[in-house]
Amino acid sequence: MEKQSLQSLLQITHPVIMAPMFLVSNTKMVIEGMHSGIAGCIPALNYRTLEDLRASIQELKKAKVAGGSFGYNLIVNKSNVKYKEQLRVLCEEGVDFIITSLGSPEETIKEAHKAGIKVFCDVTDLAFAKKVESLGADAIIAVNNLAGGHRGNTAPEALIRLLNKETKLPVISAGGVGSKADLEQMMSFGAAGVSVGSPFIASVEAGVSQEYKQACVDYGAKDIVMTERISGTPCTVINTPYVQKIGTKQTALEALLNKNKSLKKWVKMIRFYIGMKATEKAATQATYKTVWVAGPSIENTKAILPLREIVKGLVG
Repeated sequence: MEKQSLQSLLQITHPVIMAPMFLVSNTKMVIEGMHSGIAGCIPALNYRTLEDLRASIQELKKAKVAGGSFGYNLIVNKSNVKYKEQLRVLCEEGVDFIITSLGSPEETIKEAHKAGIKVFCDVTDLAFAKKVESLGADAIIAVNNLAGGHRGNTAPEALIRLLNKETKLPVISAGGVGSKADLEQMMSFGAAGVSVGSPFIASVEAGVSQEYKQACVDYGAKDIVMTERISGTPCTVINTPYVQKIGTKQTALEALLNKNKSLKKWVKMIRFYIGMKATEKAATQATYKTVWVAGPSIENTKAILPLREIVKGLVG
């Protein structure tokens, strides 16, 4: 049985979701994306209050055009104390889709489907893909080992083919797409569509510093390293002089505390909070303490461009 395409799932022109990026994604970017025929997604955590989140949804609903689609990303584990209220607002206002990350999507799928909202779930392996399929997910986001941020461990082709073979859900590939050729390659492996993040950091519309955008132009795939120093979970960043100075491994104290079962959850929550604050400062201010999250697909980023031009480069 042929699986549903991303265009069919979201009623969009091109098989592309502009991936949700912490601090980077905003309504300007999503509006430009929709006007270019793709879907855009924003992390709910980019909004400090529920009122701000609600206002952003209303803005995107007014700006939506045929051939475009918008959604939000929810962190569905205990580190996100705002999760349940964010889910409530998304369902009350109505969005096209929700992408879930870092936890069980069971409640999100149940509540979103009541509101007519599709749910796509981040997965990195077959076991979790089978789990979210059993819970009723509409598609899976296959996060491979070329993704930016919290990446998977499996190469794109192997992951796409495995999930296509073993599940009935459409597979949206996340990671390693920075050009039209990359997109076409993922589709040839059997992807229903792709989720693209890092190439959009260096867009005119992105709300981060010019230094962060320019770093995505100046650095390339060879400059991407994994660090445990942001959220406690390995994350890809640009290997700036500051990252080289502080190192990419947990401190001895962090490692010791993470081994204590009774403290592990709280340590992870505190590490996540501290890391997100550090990333926020680096993303929005010119500072020598630069921790810039990105993936190897910045290899194809040669200039800071209007978002529509970046989309054109991906879809031809």
